[in-house]
Amino acid sequence: MKKILNYLKKEPMLTVSAAAAGISLLITPPSVRLLHDIDWHTLGTLLMMLCVLEGFKQEHILNPVIRFSARMKRMTSLSLFLIFGVFFSSMFVTNDVSLVIFVPLTIMIFRAGNKEKYILPVISMENIAAIRGSLLMPFGSPQNLFLFSQSGTGVWNFMLHMLPLCASSALLLIVFVCVLYRKNLHETITFSSENSMGVQTRERRKVRIAYLTMFLLIVLTIVSRTSYWYVSVGIVLAVLAVFDLPIFRKVDYVLLFTFFCFFIFSSSVAANAHIAGVLQKAVAGNEYWWAIGLSQVISNVPASIVLYPFTENFAGLIYGLDTAGLCSLIGSLASVINYRIYVREYPQNGRQFIKVFTLVSWAFFIIVVIPGFLLSFWNFF
Repeated sequence: MKKILNYLKKEPMLTVSAAAAGISLLITPPSVRLLHDIDWHTLGTLLMMLCVLEGFKQEHILNPVIRFSARMKRMTSLSLFLIFGVFFSSMFVTNDVSLVIFVPLTIMIFRAGNKEKYILPVISMENIAAIRGSLLMPFGSPQNLFLFSQSGTGVWNFMLHMLPLCASSALLLIVFVCVLYRKNLHETITFSSENSMGVQTRERRKVRIAYLTMFLLIVLTIVSRTSYWYVSVGIVLAVLAVFDLPIFRKVDYVLLFTFFCFFIFSSSVAANAHIAGVLQKAVAGNEYWWAIGLSQVISNVPASIVLYPFTENFAGLIYGLDTAGLCSLIGSLASVINYRIYVREYPQNGRQFIKVFTLVSWAFFIIVVIPGFLLSFWNFF
């Protein structure tokens, strides 16, 4: 029991999600509907990405990016490159995936350049970049994908309404980077890309090709929004079993289980008739603030599923959900991913992550929350 308690202390997000799932099952007893309501698509996609990107790490496939980063001699330019790498890639491969790619890369580069003191503020800004960059595209985040499919609006109309939030966030991120390095905007960084990059052997060339091919398959699966996503999951797992079976031991299953618990919680809450009745009366007309508030309890993806049936102002709901991740770690599942990646490298610094993350995110949130609310009166339809 003592070992279990110590483990749960080291995994606060898992503890919170498991407790929330357990309480929700007491409120609404489990049923077949619960299994149907769980977002298996998101879980399957996340499993594929965690496996493949762990393979990227083991096979050093991101060496070209590290080599390119080594050309940047100033911390400002390097940080902007990494942050906006997240910002733009999140539009096409979802905010979760962009963080899985760039946060480990940031940690590796800053560690090699003896700039570890900047890791937390920069990956906190990468978290903001993932949340605010991904909002431009219908498939940039799980909640956008869900709401876009439910709304029936066109892609160009969706992008038009999200563009002001996306563009203003990009400008604000540049300001935040300048504030971070305000004491010396020309601060330099030097690191050997050769020392940071692992060795790629000819014997593993087929394995690297397999990982790159699987990554393209995953991106295609995400972008195409195919209903046959489970086929891609099967293909990826089968290929890994053939080419690199040991990789399964290194995957972050804690993150998967954390997502699973949050989905159980949201599905159980939505299935409760009494709670649904309260939401029916309270949400309409207050979608923006409900989206932000409820996301702090169950995160924005489950909150989108819970709130959509009771929504009259679609803009208020989606703007609120895409702002909610700036309030707390739980506000966005992408933030949970960021936290998990960091504490795997620095297990003793979990509290420090939450402190810096909250400070940076709230500074951003305070600036954008009211403009976002005013913009929510711009009708989507």
